[in-house]
Amino acid sequence: MTANLRRAAGSLLVVGISGTEGSGLERAWMRVVQPAGVILFRRNIADAEQTRLLLAEATSLCAAHAFRCVDVEGGTVDRLRDALAAMPSAQAVARASRDAGPELVREFGELIAQGVKAFGFNVTLAPVLDLALPESAGVMGTRAAGGNADEVTAFARAFFAGLSAQGVIGCGKHFPGLGGGTLDSHAETPQIHRTWEDLWREDLAPYRALRDEMPMVMVNHASYPLTPGKELPATASPFWIAKVLRKKIGYRGFIFSDDMEMGGILKYLSIEEAAVAAIRAGMNTLEICHSPELILRAYEALLHEAETSAAFRWVLLQRARDAARRRERMFASGLSEALTPRDFDQLRTRMQRFGERIAKTSAETSSAVKRESRSVVETA
Repeated sequence: MTANLRRAAGSLLVVGISGTEGSGLERAWMRVVQPAGVILFRRNIADAEQTRLLLAEATSLCAAHAFRCVDVEGGTVDRLRDALAAMPSAQAVARASRDAGPELVREFGELIAQGVKAFGFNVTLAPVLDLALPESAGVMGTRAAGGNADEVTAFARAFFAGLSAQGVIGCGKHFPGLGGGTLDSHAETPQIHRTWEDLWREDLAPYRALRDEMPMVMVNHASYPLTPGKELPATASPFWIAKVLRKKIGYRGFIFSDDMEMGGILKYLSIEEAAVAAIRAGMNTLEICHSPELILRAYEALLHEAETSAAFRWVLLQRARDAARRRERMFASGLSEALTPRDFDQLRTRMQRFGERIAKTSAETSSAVKRESRSVVETA
């Protein structure tokens, strides 16, 4: 039983590693934990060949059908920008698509997916489904595609279609919505003072519309004091995960946490409390991106709770079985083939040209807005 529990606990974690090569210490603890997969950052990525080797080695120590995650949204969140090509922001592409149509967003998704696959990844943690509201402008920047649910939904639908066409899994984030937040959840727990009615009608509308099109949803660390969720961060909240996302919205895909090392959760709960609470609340997998200490503490906390609580033991084993089935369905194809140098250069060129098209469109739109503003002033 203990061996089964250890495998189950480890298989609910997606972990980060420190550099461009695995260390002896990392290999040792990964053999013990056997996580569900890995997430890489710019610190891990030098070039495509090195990244593919790192992913192959790391996932050989993971559970079957492992996650190989990376954050490539475009704009400010793009872990491949230095090693491949910088992609424009979601907001810039969404604005350009108002004239060009949804095929532009689909092309954006396909190019990102091709880049992700070239480096050996099978998941990009995108798109952002948060609304670009005034409250969060200083935090979200250009990551949000639009200021209303219809704009965000249209962008995400076309983006997911582009990813899917290339066999890459996308992840809608950050449920239930950071559009009303004024704080960065990397450091603090945002308290979002939007009513349940506002959240259901606006922030949650993209999740409702796309529930059957999103392979994964990422849950954030904000709290919503004006709702039944109260002060508890969403990642640890049965109200948000089990009641709203699973039951009320009817989402049947994979539920993934934002990084459990972030201040948004750890200023409210210890890593041990947070890990147990999130799994109990209905989370499929926990993401812990940096610290081996926190990874091991979360792992041991899940194991200890399962060994001392029959109810949690059942939950842990059920979550592990469910997560394994979902991973098998999502990642049955395994590691994609490496691109030839010529194909890699052609992909880089296509991505650069796409970025130039979006930049040109943005400049033309800005000029048109300025001309219209001058005309209004002169008329007045």
